[in-house]
Amino acid sequence: MATNVTTEQILVIGAGELGGAVITALRRRDADVTVLLRPSRTPRDELTALGVEIIEADVAGATVPELAAVLNRFHTVVNCLGFAAGPGTQRRITEAVLAAGVSRYIPWQFGVDYDAIGRGSPQNLFDEQLDVRDMLRAQNGTDWVIVSTGMFTSFLFEPDVGIVDLTTNTVNALGSWDTAVTVTTPEDIGEITAEILLTRPRIANEVVFVAGDTITYGELADVVERVRGVPVTRNEWTVPYLLDELAHHPDDNLRKYRAVFAQGTGVAWPKAGTFNAVRGIPTTTTEEFARIHLGREAAS
Repeated sequence: MATNVTTEQILVIGAGELGGAVITALRRRDADVTVLLRPSRTPRDELTALGVEIIEADVAGATVPELAAVLNRFHTVVNCLGFAAGPGTQRRITEAVLAAGVSRYIPWQFGVDYDAIGRGSPQNLFDEQLDVRDMLRAQNGTDWVIVSTGMFTSFLFEPDVGIVDLTTNTVNALGSWDTAVTVTTPEDIGEITAEILLTRPRIANEVVFVAGDTITYGELADVVERVRGVPVTRNEWTVPYLLDELAHHPDDNLRKYRAVFAQGTGVAWPKAGTFNAVRGIPTTTTEEFARIHLGREAAS
């Protein structure tokens, strides 16, 4: 049932890179936003300047009934608290949302297509994401929207991730040069999520795919060359190679991610059919991101 947005109280859990972007986009649209943060003495001047109410709770340590008591006054909950909160946290937050009778929930699923990847992938954290989907699909008291965004665009260039190594001018393809990956910036995710929340008639009980860009690793290497103005060394990290690396380092979280993305299933989709493309919402491409953040180096 459609509700006037001015009467809908929206709670955003977390105000990190993604949570901050969602909050900013919602306030730009005059939405009634509250943010749930862990207890801290650190001033939150940026949030209060946006007109956002702040409430505090230890989400990682709270029980389901304790969380439900915090959530039950809100119409909509947007969970921007990622995997760093620890194993089991996403299930527990979802349990609390359902127990509180929240009208609508956007879970922390801002990532890959977990349905396509399935259970038992190299990244065991993804199984909990499938648990959350099962919980939501098994009930009809709370509407939900899953926003599939692919990888954060910045992760392509993070040294620890190991795809683009700017210090050695190297690009490492996960799987093959033709393997594709969908990426979106947090700022764009914030804008698109706000649009999804405020769209009427209301979007409910579906997976919404968005994309800032969908690019192959070969195209990524070309982008780095164009932006930096120097040739790059290209290494192909095949699936067998990455699985072998993971077998020797089974607890290495980044190696788990590399193996999943190398397999290519559920990590990329055409941009043309996405929510933002259909609605004409502009997003940042990989090359645009690189030109802003990498700059250009003259060839030596």
